[in-house]
Amino acid sequence: MSRKRRHQSEKHQENINITDENAFEDISGEEQTEEEVPDEYEEAEDEQDDTVKNTGDEDIRSRKKVKRRRRGARKGVKKQAKKSMGKKPWIIAGSIIGALVVIYLGIAAFFMSHFLVNTSINGKDFSGKTVADVEAYLKEQVADYELTILEQNNVSDVITGSEISLAYKENSRVQDALENQRQLLWLISLFSESDTDITIEVEYDDAALEENIQNLQAVTAEQVDPVAAHPEYDGNSFVVAEEQYGTTVDMETLTAKIKEHITEFDTTLDMMDEECYVMPAYTSDSPEVQAACDEMNEYLKASITYPMDEDVVVDKDLISKWVTYDDDMKVAFNEDAVREWMREFGKKYDTLGTTRTITTPTGKTAEVSGGTYGWSVDEETETKNLINSIKNGEVAERAPAYKQTAASHGAQDWGSTYIEVDIAAQHMWYIVDGAVGMESDVVTGLPADGRDTPTGVYSILYTERDSTLKGETDPETGKPSYETPVAFWMPFTWQGHGFHDATWQSSFGGSRYQTNGSHGCVNMPYDKAEQLFNMISAGTPVIVHN
Repeated sequence: MSRKRRHQSEKHQENINITDENAFEDISGEEQTEEEVPDEYEEAEDEQDDTVKNTGDEDIRSRKKVKRRRRGARKGVKKQAKKSMGKKPWIIAGSIIGALVVIYLGIAAFFMSHFLVNTSINGKDFSGKTVADVEAYLKEQVADYELTILEQNNVSDVITGSEISLAYKENSRVQDALENQRQLLWLISLFSESDTDITIEVEYDDAALEENIQNLQAVTAEQVDPVAAHPEYDGNSFVVAEEQYGTTVDMETLTAKIKEHITEFDTTLDMMDEECYVMPAYTSDSPEVQAACDEMNEYLKASITYPMDEDVVVDKDLISKWVTYDDDMKVAFNEDAVREWMREFGKKYDTLGTTRTITTPTGKTAEVSGGTYGWSVDEETETKNLINSIKNGEVAERAPAYKQTAASHGAQDWGSTYIEVDIAAQHMWYIVDGAVGMESDVVTGLPADGRDTPTGVYSILYTERDSTLKGETDPETGKPSYETPVAFWMPFTWQGHGFHDATWQSSFGGSRYQTNGSHGCVNMPYDKAEQLFNMISAGTPVIVHN
């Protein structure tokens, strides 16, 4: 190697060493990324490559060692740069979170002495206000307080705080409301509302307040009770009749509501809205009323027709009067009312023992009463029948139950076929289908000694041939007072009154009965008695009159 070339090699090596030292200084100083490695490293490397071409093996080994050092330096710079970039986001996030926590807790601390956002007390917004703010407001309200009471018919009254010596009473209720807040959850209050009702304690003159209440126009006016909604028959069915509001004041409720409004500093009290009047027990919307109507209408489905002289119909118009309800809307069927109706029905259609009018074939008109013949409704039995029919919704036509019946309904219930005896005329007729079938003079009972023939309407009990009529037993002899055989016996009372032949009578009609009258029977000529006997049967009506 020439001296000149050796000198250039040493000079180049010196430059390389100096460059390497600068590289190590950079590594030990600031952190550098791979992109931050100085360009002089690359230039030195290129220059060195050119020099190596002219050097020996020793120069080659030296160049490789320098390259290894340079590569190690670049790797260290990259590693430190990556480590530094990974820590930065966590540090920044931690700082932000810490700041937010401090701010959040600071706001929570603020709300330890202030009410949360969206907080209302007794309907007024006190967001961010203190206890002192609330109490100052309440005291201010007390000083100027007036309660307007709205009554019916656009009438109103005013009670002022000064009239009742109204004063604010110190207490801890507002403070308690503040302490009951959940300050750490203040953020939630931004999205929800909190309405706290505080019963503010006030002092007032009870006697003065009571006097004001007693002088209210609603109290001094005429008191009209309300009418609750109720079932009402409209001619076809039961429907709900609407309630009617009265003017009667519920003094207990009114007094309580006035005190409540004063305590809460409400300025208006509507007596109707607050139900300070005696309210109807039920309204038209009450399900109990409609249920009662439905149940009552079930009874109206029945219809029972009694075919009397003209039809008597027991239908919804009548039944509606027998179905009732109580204060609790419990439906009841008034069986006593049915029983009373049946008594009236019996009075109208029972003819037994009633006074009736008869016109004899001669044109004479007479009144007759008493006797054992006529209609008699079995009221007790028919009441039960009718009640069962109504409860079962029965629709039917039927005769009522009778204790006994007659020939027809009407003024002359004996019909058109009957036996008539006129005591005054001492004559009898057998009327068949409205016409005289046979007739005869007779001798009736002796008017004296209680032997007269009883008047009234009767019926033939039975007919009997060859019977012996016996009088009452004589206590001295123990034998009947008389024993008289007859060929034709036709009794109409169980006491022994009847029609029979009387061959011992010398004549019939006229006034003979007043001296030779019978023991109460109707004496007839033999042939007439036989004729009548062959024409009648048991049950034939008998009318006896004067």
